[in-house]
Amino acid sequence: MKHSLLFVLFLGVFAALAADAQAKPNPYDALPKVPPFPLTSTDVRDGAPLAAAQMSGLFGVPGGRDLSPQLSWAGAPAGTRSFVVTVYDPDAPAPGGFWHWLVVDLPASTSSLPTGAGSADGKRLPPGAWQLANGAQRRQFLGAAPPPGTGRHRYFIVVQALDVASLGLPKDATAAVLTSRLKGHVLGRAMLVPFAERE
Repeated sequence: MKHSLLFVLFLGVFAALAADAQAKPNPYDALPKVPPFPLTSTDVRDGAPLAAAQMSGLFGVPGGRDLSPQLSWAGAPAGTRSFVVTVYDPDAPAPGGFWHWLVVDLPASTSSLPTGAGSADGKRLPPGAWQLANGAQRRQFLGAAPPPGTGRHRYFIVVQALDVASLGLPKDATAAVLTSRLKGHVLGRAMLVPFAERE
């Protein structure tokens, strides 16, 4: 009887821990609240698995093409003077997660980016926009490559509307510098969160 009770208690603790692991927080919930605006894509869907094109061939995922997804947005708040686009995996097994793409100084007139705008040459980005180095120190979009067995990874594709035309970042700025510089300048935020997982 005693052993049965211990087993039941163990199962209860295990179930609670499993539920805890599934209830992962949205990292953007910790930031100051700003109005949302719509974000759509012909390549990715919110809450759906990423296609092979958005997986990372550079990191050895079979069929991965490292193609940044097509993005379209509208309804940014009045006073928007530029946009920042980022792709972030908070579930990566590394301190601070992993940044897959960081684009800054997108003109306020921008309302979409074509598939593959995150190529290393940046030729499909609007004039004035540029890419910071991602977590692999590459100035481009790096597709998803969750290590096998690490569960489901979420990819936060986020467009943020800013009240400045440029953040004035140096070319060697890191993701940490970007997030720090964004404080007090974000007027609105649009978001899609697809996922990827490998056994």
